[in-house]
Amino acid sequence: MQNKNHFDVCIAGAGIIGLTLAMELKSRGASVLVLEQGRAMREASWAAGGMLAALDPANPPSLQPLAHLSLKLYPEFLNRISELSGHPVRIRTATTLLASLADNVPAALSSASFLSAGAVCQLAPAVDPGPFRWVLLDEPSLDPRDLCHALPVAVRAMGIEMREETAWLSTQSQQNRVTGKPSVHIETTADTFHARAMVHCTGAWASSGTTTIPALADALRPRKGQMLCLRLPADTDLRCVVHAPGVYIVPRGDGRVVIGSTIEDCGFDKSVSESALTDLLARAARLVPALTRATEVERWAGLRPGSPDALPVMGAIDGAPGSYINAGHFRMGLLLAPASARLMAQLLLGQPPDLDLAPYAPLRIAASSAA
Repeated sequence: MQNKNHFDVCIAGAGIIGLTLAMELKSRGASVLVLEQGRAMREASWAAGGMLAALDPANPPSLQPLAHLSLKLYPEFLNRISELSGHPVRIRTATTLLASLADNVPAALSSASFLSAGAVCQLAPAVDPGPFRWVLLDEPSLDPRDLCHALPVAVRAMGIEMREETAWLSTQSQQNRVTGKPSVHIETTADTFHARAMVHCTGAWASSGTTTIPALADALRPRKGQMLCLRLPADTDLRCVVHAPGVYIVPRGDGRVVIGSTIEDCGFDKSVSESALTDLLARAARLVPALTRATEVERWAGLRPGSPDALPVMGAIDGAPGSYINAGHFRMGLLLAPASARLMAQLLLGQPPDLDLAPYAPLRIAASSAA
C-alpha cells in the first residue's frame, strides 16, 4: 500500500503543462502529486489566446517537430478531457488567415500560395485585405477557458492528487541505497512529501521567490501579454483567426473575439494599460473594421514563461538528481502541452522518446549563459 505522502512523481505547477503531464504519467501507471501555489489553470493557461499555431512561420525551426506532434495529438487529448470531466472542450475555429507585409514576407512563406484580395473577402467578408499578402493555414483555435474549467476536473477524475494553495519551498535529493536511484524530499507550505522525481512546471514562476530554480533563474522570465475580449456587432460574422504583424483576432464562435497581444518584459506586473489596449484595438480594426463598433467584454494581462531562444526547457536539471523541468513554452504552451507531456513522461519512465529532446535540454541554457 502506498504511503499517502509518497509518489512516483511530484509536479510543481497546475497549469496546462503540469496537468497534462500528470494525466500522461497517470495513464502510464505512475502515482502523481501536483502542487500549485495558487489555483489550477489560473495563470498563463487562463490568459492565453487559444491559437494552436503549429504552422506559424515565426516559430523557431527547432520547435516545429514538437509543434507538429502536439497538433497531431490534440483531437485525442481534447476527447479524453471531455470524457473524463463531462465538460466538452471543442475547437472554435478551424483555419487562420495569416497576413504578411508585402515587403517583409517570412522566408517560410516564400513558396506559399498567396490569396487574392477577392479570395480573402470571400473567405472572411469582415476582413479588409489592405496592404497585406495573405495565406490560409489549417490551424485550429479553442477557448482556453473551456480547458481551464475541464482539465482540473479530468485530472481529479483520474485519481491524481492535486494540492492547490500549496507552494513547494525546497527539495533535497538523496540516493536510494538499494536501487541507487534518487529520492526527492519535498518541503511545502502544507506538508512534506517524497517522490522518485520532481518536475518543475511553474512557467514564469520558475525564476521567482521560493520556486526559483537557481540554474535557470536568469533564463526563464515572465513576458507580459495584454489582451481584450470584444463582442462583435450582430451584422458581423468572423469564423477564422486573423493573424497579422503585431496583432491577432481569435473568434470564439459565439460573437466574441479575443484580440492580442503585447509582449512586455516588466517582471510580474499584470496591470493593463489603456494606451497598449487602444493600440491593439486600432491594429485589429484595420483588419476587421467592424471592431470599431464592437462592445468590450473583458480586458486582462497574463505572464508567459519566456526563454532566451523561445524554445521550451525540458529535461533533467544538472546537479539536482531526480529534478526535472518542463517550462519556458512562451506563447505556445497551449499547443505544446500534449507533446511535452508525452516526451517528459517517456523520459521520466525510462522509455525511448518519440522526439529528440536535445534542442530543449536545460543544459543549453547554462551553456548559453556561460558563453
